[in-house]
Amino acid sequence: MRALAPLAAAGLAVALTAACSGSAAAPATSTSTGARTTTGTPAAATSTSPATTTTTTASGPTTATGSPSPTTAPSDPDVLTMAFAGDVHFEDYLAPLARDPQGLAELRSTLGAADLSVVNLETAVTERGTKIGKEFHFRAPASALVTVQNAGVDAVSMANNHGVDYGPVGLQDTLAAKKASPIPVVGIGVDEAEAYAPAVLSAKGVKVAVFGASEVFEMTLARYSAGPGKAGIASAAPVTRLRQAVAAAHRRYDVVVVFLHWGLDYQKCPDNLSAETAQALAEAGADVVVGGHSHRVNGAGWLGRSYVAYGLGNFVWWRSHEPDSRSGVLTLSLDVRRAKARADDGHSLVRKAAWTPMLIGADGIPRRPGAADSARLTGLWKQANACTGLESSPS
Repeated sequence: MRALAPLAAAGLAVALTAACSGSAAAPATSTSTGARTTTGTPAAATSTSPATTTTTTASGPTTATGSPSPTTAPSDPDVLTMAFAGDVHFEDYLAPLARDPQGLAELRSTLGAADLSVVNLETAVTERGTKIGKEFHFRAPASALVTVQNAGVDAVSMANNHGVDYGPVGLQDTLAAKKASPIPVVGIGVDEAEAYAPAVLSAKGVKVAVFGASEVFEMTLARYSAGPGKAGIASAAPVTRLRQAVAAAHRRYDVVVVFLHWGLDYQKCPDNLSAETAQALAEAGADVVVGGHSHRVNGAGWLGRSYVAYGLGNFVWWRSHEPDSRSGVLTLSLDVRRAKARADDGHSLVRKAAWTPMLIGADGIPRRPGAADSARLTGLWKQANACTGLESSPS
């Protein structure tokens, strides 16, 4: 692995830069308009990112329109920025945030600053049901989806090991919340067709297909993986079904993103299965493969033409001491012209990656720390790259 680019001075983000030369149920769509529209949900809430989103599920598309975005400085029309962050839930003392539409509004300046933003929503969306047999159980009311939207998030993945923590009744409620959500929810559905369908987000004329899937081997995957006529989460174990969906999306859309739940708890390096899955999805045409589950920030970099981030860590979470509190936002810059041209010449569409280190506070919300902690956390992120086998610059 080549040496990483130096820390970008006091801006609290480190950039890895280099100029880049280079199905299932129907999906979702999004377009940069200066205001956000969400199709696929009958509910609406204030939003901040300049994008439009269309989601088609097994029951067909519906539409909701968000409020106009606040005035921001115009961004480079030739660069599409996508921001990714890790695990979000509303457990314990975070519960009031789920009922406050503006509870996470301060994250607009970091996570919500990109053209498009995606997180892992690690919770069942229900106030009913019975706990399944496991140690930790997470749930939140449907209003949590509005709170997340108002943080500047454009889509969430629920393909994780807490999406069905409250059994069949909780799953029924979660699917109802998905149908009414103001933003697309991927990786879970009434059957495998819906669970493996992407949301299609659009900004700056670029259509981005976003998938969610899990390969964390525990009760949720074993009992609640979606299948023909069976509700549940999208499984990446084996990766065959997901790989087929990614390959189909690669032929149809400008950019393909996969948000995975993978790896091993509390590990700083990817396991062999994660590396194999990343390779399979890269070969299928995924431009970006990101994920989490380890509750640790792992390394990231380029795998051929694809950008891979193995672990985004916790984000809005109920642990405020390190290392659990180490967090951040990964912002990728993609070449708009090459994406629109569907350039398939072996070169990556991702021409820059920036990590903004953050620490989760006692209230469960991540924030940018002071300069000393920022430099320290950036150093730890750079160290984590050493065991990934990924390149520090694009092909």
